[in-house]
Amino acid sequence: MKNHLFRDRAPITEAGWEEIEKEAKRTLRALLAARRVVDFKGPLGWGASDVELGRADPIAAPPSAARVKARLRRIQPLVELRIPFEVSRAELDAIDRGARDPDLDAVTAAAREIAIAEDRAIFHGYEAAHITGICQAQKGKAVPLGGSHADYPDAVAAALKKLRDEGVEGPFAVVLSEQLYKDLTARTDGGYPILSHVQRLVDGDVHAAPGLDGGLVISLRGGDFELTVGQDFSIGYVEHTADVVRLYIEESFTFLVLSPQAAIPLSISASKKR
Repeated sequence: MKNHLFRDRAPITEAGWEEIEKEAKRTLRALLAARRVVDFKGPLGWGASDVELGRADPIAAPPSAARVKARLRRIQPLVELRIPFEVSRAELDAIDRGARDPDLDAVTAAAREIAIAEDRAIFHGYEAAHITGICQAQKGKAVPLGGSHADYPDAVAAALKKLRDEGVEGPFAVVLSEQLYKDLTARTDGGYPILSHVQRLVDGDVHAAPGLDGGLVISLRGGDFELTVGQDFSIGYVEHTADVVRLYIEESFTFLVLSPQAAIPLSISASKKR
């Protein structure tokens, strides 16, 4: 166990921790979409603080050393995200008694919130954390999705053409907002779900992303987008009362857009956003 998480101080048995972590992992695995389409580096550990960018900027010479040339190296700092939640001690007791239906909705909600936060930073940027998002970097290249769901496969095809015209190789994947993914699954064209038409256009997968607005067509060739994780999602302890145990999920990460041309956003009109 990681000491800074103080898990050894929590009144939670091994069985309780197992159920809590299982629920959190299940939710994170289902919701995290950006990790499926960008390069992943890490986890580097809680002690990792930044990523070297390999660049340096000239700065003023040190005092009383005018002939000395100085350059300051650029770094990308990691941001720490944390979301608190509570677990009922009655539910923890039920787990220890062998309950197979514990109420861990608070764990699910916290995992969903932090997963969406990571995805939104990767797709749409996070200025306070010095992160430029994929869609943010390519806003001027976005392809409109059109006024009808039936037009969406044509928009994906147009985005693929743009990528290939830029010399970007595949395989390619499509990422869609959660609602858009559901809509395209439900709607049909020629007897087939529209989502199936989209799937046939790419050699990668079509992913649903609750943290994305609109859509994105992205190359999976590698080397274009890099997610660096210090500490991967971990659960820590805060305090407890006679009734509840207060915990949190946290992670540290940063994201780099190395080749912005390797992705094309699919923009949706304001009237169709949900």
